Amino acid sequence: MNGTYVGYVAGEDPLYGFLSTIMHDRLKVRAAKPSFRVFQLSGSNEVYAYEEKSSGTKVICKFYGSRFGTDLDKAAWMARQEYEGLRTLRRYNLVGSPHHVIRPLGLSRDINGVLAVEHYSGEEFSHAIARATRHGHLYWRLKALAYFLATQHNRTANGATVDFDPECRYFDAVVSRLRKAHRIGQRDIDELSGLRDRWRERPQMWQDRQVWLHGDATPANFLFGDGMDVAAIDLERMKRGDRIFDVGRVAGELQHAFMRDCGDWRRAEPFIGHFLWEYSCHFPDREQTFESITARAPYYMALNLLRIARNGYLGHDYARRLVRQAKRMLRAA
Repeated sequence: MNGTYVGYVAGEDPLYGFLSTIMHDRLKVRAAKPSFRVFQLSGSNEVYAYEEKSSGTKVICKFYGSRFGTDLDKAAWMARQEYEGLRTLRRYNLVGSPHHVIRPLGLSRDINGVLAVEHYSGEEFSHAIARATRHGHLYWRLKALAYFLATQHNRTANGATVDFDPECRYFDAVVSRLRKAHRIGQRDIDELSGLRDRWRERPQMWQDRQVWLHGDATPANFLFGDGMDVAAIDLERMKRGDRIFDVGRVAGELQHAFMRDCGDWRRAEPFIGHFLWEYSCHFPDREQTFESITARAPYYMALNLLRIARNGYLGHDYARRLVRQAKRMLRAA
């Protein structure tokens, strides 16, 4: 397990009863007096793994209360959103091998807005990318992820056409954050706004059918098991929209990883092309699908690079490189 051991859950802690009930009722662990070892994991919220000592059974808990301070109602609402998102996707038979959405196990508003989910043993996509930037072994993982996302999107498509306006509003919100962080100036804002409008006018950005999106298809949110097995986690941003929102985010994350670790976005191109081609093979006309995807992906890839550039932990020079690359993609397509 990738985590830092921090101790045991005390018997008088309300979390102890919460975990004990989940172990007994949901996971059928029959320990007479369960004992829970605690491991702190990385994540945008406070995320911990709890291992019942006698059985070795593990549960992952995300605490939303840490994000919203004293507003436990908002924390509980966010936890419930993710809980229902997980349940929704699992109803599309995304359970088991090879496509798995993590099973939600329980919620508690009063225990710091906690959401409990099953533990899935697998390699994080981020680790696979890190290995690839050094050694080049990534193609199989991308094939498996493309298969997972194509299956999720195809099973959840409905008859409604994509509404591109929310993605334009999200673009504006990201640009506003970049301005507040002093990563861009007014000339950048004017240029980015003009490029956004050019994409808004393209008919292909409005023509596909809506699907359920993961909504945050970043390297931390997919785990790989054996063969083609993939598990999706962290669905708090799940929404309906254009399938290329997810696909383009993965491609953008690949480009960012190679820019950051190798200094050259071009090194990502063979992996991005492979991922898009593998995604396209799950449609009746692979070449036509690939053409459609590659026409729309640059917008979502650029949007993801701009989103990453907002982060305060990045140096200013690298953030500016991300912005320049995002502009290049928005102009070229």
